[in-house]
This record gives sequence, C-alpha cells and structure tokens, in this order.
Amino acid sequence: MEPLIVVDGANVVGSVPDGWWRDRAGAAARLRDALADRDRAALPGEITLVVEGAARGVTAIAGVAVEAAPQSGDDHIAALVRDNVSHRTVVVVTSDRELRHRVTELGASIVSPGQLRATISYGGRRDST
Repeated sequence: MEPLIVVDGANVVGSVPDGWWRDRAGAAARLRDALADRDRAALPGEITLVVEGAARGVTAIAGVAVEAAPQSGDDHIAALVRDNVSHRTVVVVTSDRELRHRVTELGASIVSPGQLRATISYGGRRDST
C-alpha cells in the first residue's frame, strides 16, 4: 500500500510570503494543483491536502484528495494519522512544532514544507529551499 502523505495546507501555503493571505482559497488551489504535478519519484504516495477556514471550498482533483477540517486543521490531521498509521506509512507535511509532536507520537513521519516544495512546481519552477 502506498504511503499516505497528509499536507497541512495552511502551514505549507503560509510558509512562502507570496501574497497568499489575499486569496487563501486560491493559494490552497495552487498548492493542490502543484501537488498533483509533483515529482512522484521524489515524493511517492497518496496525497491528502487538509484545508481549513477560507480554503474549505477547495475541491479534490485527480491525484490529490482534499479534506476540509470541520474545526481545527491540526485536530483533523491528527485524526487522519490515528486512523491510518496502523496499516500504512503516514507522512505529515508541516512545520508546526506542536502538530509535529502530536503526529510523531502517533507514529507518523514528518516532511518539512521546504522539502515538499523541492518536489513541486509553483509557476513552472521548483523551489530549491
């Protein structure tokens, strides 16, 4: 079974000061699209993008499931880890210290937003950070 890669959408979008705050749903949709086009050799697995707040209307596309957190995005991500870690590898993409601690205690691995950005393209370029 492929690993499950859970992306903390708000955290990843917020890690690049590109004006995302003016259009949170648009920024989440751009991230979703970049995830669908990612370098699968560099980051193989099934992607679930967790969105919250103004980005809740972003929908899934081929290659990327999107889940709108009904309350806290961190709580939703922790629940996804808890529901999946017993039968598959789970990787969480976030730089949020508290969330990293919560999900590693449950058995997930962590990938930083910078590591993720190295495998995806925003506007035709890959980020080297």
